[in-house]
Amino acid sequence: MSLSGKVAIVTGSGRGLGLAYARELARQGAAVVVNDVDAEVAAEAVRIIGADGGRAVAVVAPVGGTEAAQQLVQKAVEAFGRLDILVTNAGILRDKSLLKMTDEDFDLVINVHLKGTFTCAREAFAYFKDQGIAGRIITIGSPTGQRGNFGQSNYAAAKAGIVGMVRTWALEMKKAGVTANAVIPVAATAMTKTVPYFTKAIEADERGEAMPDFFRKDLGFGTADDVAGLVAFLASDAAAGVTGQAIGAGGDRLQLWTHPEAAATEYREGGWGYADLVENFGKLFGDKLQSVGEELLPLPADLAPEAAEAR
Repeated sequence: MSLSGKVAIVTGSGRGLGLAYARELARQGAAVVVNDVDAEVAAEAVRIIGADGGRAVAVVAPVGGTEAAQQLVQKAVEAFGRLDILVTNAGILRDKSLLKMTDEDFDLVINVHLKGTFTCAREAFAYFKDQGIAGRIITIGSPTGQRGNFGQSNYAAAKAGIVGMVRTWALEMKKAGVTANAVIPVAATAMTKTVPYFTKAIEADERGEAMPDFFRKDLGFGTADDVAGLVAFLASDAAAGVTGQAIGAGGDRLQLWTHPEAAATEYREGGWGYADLVENFGKLFGDKLQSVGEELLPLPADLAPEAAEAR
């Protein structure tokens, strides 16, 4: 097994994507610390991993603050003797457009996604460095953090921030041999179940059938298990040279996202004043402005009669 002898923490792994990541890490030989805020859900996740032939224990705690991060690392060491892998998957949604989003909506999402990733990574890295372990930190981003999405100011900020931290950590952790990467999943979740566009894909998955090729191939949308293999790979020794990257996975598609680069560059001696920009900006950059949001392909007619009616 590629991860035999390794120990992993997966936050937010009681169900959904997080559980898929935890199960795959266990299949590859890692012992896993499962995390959820619901004790029954966490216990069921441990049972499922055990039924698969894996080893797992649970920590019931809300990710965000330092205390939970410390508890997770301590549990890994107490239960399995070490820690090698951290996957920061825990997250919540509080979707609202800007004028309807409250301070609490914003703070809750930032605390779990962004601060939770920060505190857990800090705790894990401190352990790796102290023990001389070339550990793996795998964070979970989102296409929303890369491109934006209506009604998700809080979520977009958190997910973009996670990728920014990963790029910074890749520099700071290089000397210790620790890698840090972000996975950008495109998969069926509780959220996508509410979107008519994905109805046919979700229905097929729930029947235990393969999703239509349009979703898996053209759109790069699939199941949680389609993403789990990438998480396990990044946790392995085979990925020792991969760090500071944002890597997308969904359906049959794998993507390496670029780091932000200038789309166009112009120079003017003496700099760019207001009048110069009024006169020249449109001519220089008007046809090079970047798109925002995800641009979904039109659904084939046979996949969207209900979706068309819903819209």
